[in-house]
Amino acid sequence: MTTVSRTRSGLTAAEAGARLAADGPNTLPAARRTPPAVLLLRQMVHFFALLLWGASVLALLAGMPLLAVAIVIVVLLNGAFAFAQEYRADKATQRLGELIPANAVVRRDGRRVLVSAADLVAGDVVLLEAGDRVSADLELTDVHALAVNESMLTGESRPVRPATGDRAHAGTFVVEGQAEAVVVATGPHTRLAAIAKLTREASRPPSPLAVQLGKVVRIVAGIALAVGAVFFGLALLLGMEPGQGFLFAIGVTVALVPEGLLPTVTLSLARAAQRMAAKNALVRHLEAVETLGSATFICTDKTGTLTRNEMTVADVWTPAHARAEVMRSAVLSSTGRMSDGKPVGDPMEVALHVEALKLGADLSGEITGRFPFDPVRRRASVVADGHLHLKGAPDTVIPLCGDVSGVEEALARMSTQGLRVLAVARADTAEERDLQFLGLIGLHDPPRDDVAEAIWKCRIAGIKLAMVTGDHPGTARAIAKEVGLLGEDELVLTGAELPGDDAALGELLDRDGVVVARVTPEDKLRIARALRGRGHVVAMTGDGVNDGPALREADIGIAMGASGTDVAREAADLVLLDDHFVTIVTAVELGRATSANVRRFLTYHLTDNVAELTPFAVWALSGGTIPLALSVLQVLALDIGTDLLPALALGAEPANPRTMHGPARTGNLVDRRLIGRVFGVLGPAQALAEMGAFIAVLLLGGWYFGAAPSPALLAAASGTAFAAVVLGQFANAFACRSESRWIGRLSWRTNPLLLGALAFEAIMLLLFLGLPAVAGVLGGAFPPPAGWALAALAIPVMILADAAHKGWRARRA
Repeated sequence: MTTVSRTRSGLTAAEAGARLAADGPNTLPAARRTPPAVLLLRQMVHFFALLLWGASVLALLAGMPLLAVAIVIVVLLNGAFAFAQEYRADKATQRLGELIPANAVVRRDGRRVLVSAADLVAGDVVLLEAGDRVSADLELTDVHALAVNESMLTGESRPVRPATGDRAHAGTFVVEGQAEAVVVATGPHTRLAAIAKLTREASRPPSPLAVQLGKVVRIVAGIALAVGAVFFGLALLLGMEPGQGFLFAIGVTVALVPEGLLPTVTLSLARAAQRMAAKNALVRHLEAVETLGSATFICTDKTGTLTRNEMTVADVWTPAHARAEVMRSAVLSSTGRMSDGKPVGDPMEVALHVEALKLGADLSGEITGRFPFDPVRRRASVVADGHLHLKGAPDTVIPLCGDVSGVEEALARMSTQGLRVLAVARADTAEERDLQFLGLIGLHDPPRDDVAEAIWKCRIAGIKLAMVTGDHPGTARAIAKEVGLLGEDELVLTGAELPGDDAALGELLDRDGVVVARVTPEDKLRIARALRGRGHVVAMTGDGVNDGPALREADIGIAMGASGTDVAREAADLVLLDDHFVTIVTAVELGRATSANVRRFLTYHLTDNVAELTPFAVWALSGGTIPLALSVLQVLALDIGTDLLPALALGAEPANPRTMHGPARTGNLVDRRLIGRVFGVLGPAQALAEMGAFIAVLLLGGWYFGAAPSPALLAAASGTAFAAVVLGQFANAFACRSESRWIGRLSWRTNPLLLGALAFEAIMLLLFLGLPAVAGVLGGAFPPPAGWALAALAIPVMILADAAHKGWRARRA
């Protein structure tokens, strides 16, 4: 970077051109973008997709082209849908460049000129005014009542008042005053660029759902391959030709691959995302829906999330004067105003103006002199109509006043309430002496409505909370205590006090109600990493550029949609459209409901898989004396044709009233409880009904063990078995709505989508069995009346098995 030389007249055009050629433009390094083709390819080659591609190839080799085409369509549709979600996901660093303005005012060749911000170079003299965005990292050389909003970089809600010699960073903006400054860093050398680098380097961890589904898929793949190998050996033992045995084993393997699982998960998450959007929570990554439900630790910002991000006057104390009189002097000595319904200038001074208008204060007066605020005096004053009006920090104003009886008690009371306190005084002269004390003004960023209740819900749900903010520790502590977030030990730390070791940091913060103030972007990043290292599923909120790295590092990054920066929104998994903490809790509840729904349709799918595998197992174990009840194409018809919509409807099951009672389920998605229910109760009950109906139709048709049934009889019996599985899934769908309540206690009205899905399933059943062309391809036929009656028994069998199991579990509880 070019060495900076400071000249009040600025650089010459020639010097600026030479430095621009040497250092390059004042732009942030472009992030390497993943080409759309690569994003699409990723959706087609992950483990489960590869499993389905393999199943398609095997189906083709086995002489089942229709099955192969159907599986390919499933992969392509699901991949295309997931690609559409992923394509918008990773634009955080791309949006960082938008924070640098298009133009800047500089002094070159001794003249004031407007140049492109990209053409700024080290050594340029930049002229700043209220409303300007800072274009590069600057060293301030001449300051006049300057106030800079640095919240995007620091998280500090109050504008800072830098002095001559201090720095102003790219991406911040001037809210008051004027200044001259020299450019000391441009483009990749700025503080903004350093945060951009952190954002790029922070890796988004895999979601709990992705991890758990990966385990399920690997287990299912292993079982499918193992069973296929076993059946190949059995086929050879039963005298099949090796070629036929291989093709048969391929068919069994393909039958065990749950082709409908991935689209069911994707579409279920998409529907949950729509429901969250209706609650002002916009999901940017589908898996974030389930991750929210698994959250065990929420790190929330203060300003705009717990509070309204609206500075208001909460208290006015005066010993002997009217409140309007106090507000008049405070406003006259300010420059911030509410203009045409929009705030202009320092938010604190805007709040003073609003309160004065409410009180009907007379704000007229010709200002003939102004003494602006500076960090040394810590007060501001004006001369209007021959009187001095002054406001400032109480410790700088009160000593200049005469009688101030009672002020210390009032000041202590306001401070303990977490208010920002200003002292207001007036003099009959134009000098800051012999002041008459008017009063104290307490300003407050009030908590949002319902925040305290939402925090209570988090605690009931076993979710730990921490406030992580760039604000002052005193302000953060007061707000945390007011909303009920502060823990019993009332631990309040600053970023400078955090231990350097991540393990020690995690141990220190792994408690409920801790407050961490004055944090840097690096601090937030380490906090997210340390808590994840303790086994927590971490949700981190943020709204500024400084929050980007932590939002990506956390299990789920939550950005503010109304007040947040594009950078934060693009780095996040979830965007709060109303910036409200309550919306986070609502989204967590929906996420938990979605997690429960994933277990519901996994139970539904796996129960069907047991019924699909049973005919192959019975055929093999009987040495071929019992014919095969279902064909591979019938299995595919069950997976995609009849089961898909009911599974999706189970994904839309509304949240249980006790969803937020107790900790989130963070163990395995397919745990011992689910496995016991599927393979010990529901699966065997459905398999029993299926095989019982199949064998009964064969026996009624004159078949006996060891004989070869006629093709027509076998087709009718196979159609009966197919119908028994579908009708059994009718009852199974209702049984899966709850892990504890039996079907009779569940209202039919709470999930109307399930009724529609079951109606569609019934229509598909009739089409698959009633259309001769379709039934012939699948390998079944329309059952006789006795077959339908036998198949219908699957419904009470499933209901009774489910009720007995739930009753047994209730007695053990």
